[in-house]
Amino acid sequence: MDLGAYSARAQSGPCFVCAFLSGDPDFAHETVFEDDEHVAFLDRWPTLPGKVLVAPKAHVEHVVRDLDEAAYLRLMRVVRTVALAVEHVFAPERTYLLSLGSRQGNAHLHWHIAGLPPGVPYDQQQFHALMAEHGILAHTPEQRIEMAARLRRRITETQ
Repeated sequence: MDLGAYSARAQSGPCFVCAFLSGDPDFAHETVFEDDEHVAFLDRWPTLPGKVLVAPKAHVEHVVRDLDEAAYLRLMRVVRTVALAVEHVFAPERTYLLSLGSRQGNAHLHWHIAGLPPGVPYDQQQFHALMAEHGILAHTPEQRIEMAARLRRRITETQ
């Protein structure tokens, strides 16, 4: 992963969620969940196995100000549903949930769901485990398709 190119694209390129939803092949991701208002998809540059992003389909930028209570609760139900699937499929020791991005880059509201595998040394957990600077997992397209399918099956089973 070229962190400089990623940073430049995040700050000056199109909204990555909106581009993905419009079908732009440069922003393709493996979808694990979709309804009328939300989408969940595998992170293109995962630092942990099965890392998923969940976003509203509407271009919303602020998790608190831009959502009324009902929309926020609907989004958080999707985050929980997908996080439970991640826990079932990957059996992490801990599941991290973070809303990242800013007006300067990756502005579209999205939640990261990242399962910490058991046995990761403490000094490599938490923010360290989430930073691409420490390396990303290189999955083949076939592995990504299979992971997404396992997550989709689990979500379907629980709905």
